Amino acid sequence: MAEEAKTLSENAQKIMDMVSELTIVELADLVEAMEEKFGVSAAAPVAVAGAVAGGEAAAQEEEKSTVNVVLTSPGSAKIAVIKVVRELTGLGLSEAKALVDAGGNIKEGVERADAEKMKAQLEESGATIELQ
Repeated sequence: MAEEAKTLSENAQKIMDMVSELTIVELADLVEAMEEKFGVSAAAPVAVAGAVAGGEAAAQEEEKSTVNVVLTSPGSAKIAVIKVVRELTGLGLSEAKALVDAGGNIKEGVERADAEKMKAQLEESGATIELQ
């Protein structure tokens, strides 16, 4: 990002020139005195940096577009759950029954939107589902 030179008033330019000649300790003391006098905090840029870091974490979470559909409990209507599992996975009756009895991953690496639909179908049949 290219920075454009800001035009300062004559007084502001004098202050900038004086500040540029201060030592680090003198500058730190000046900042502290200005914070106290004007009731402001120079820590605001740190909060912005924290917000950006939080946004990056959210973006990384959002990037995880595939999830696993995990059966945690078949509920009381196990037969209905087995039917839905067969429909979603294409498994035979015995394989679908074994999967429902054991619990665990119904499907792995499913797009989030598709996983939400599967979850809704399975929960309609009485199962308890998690997306991981």
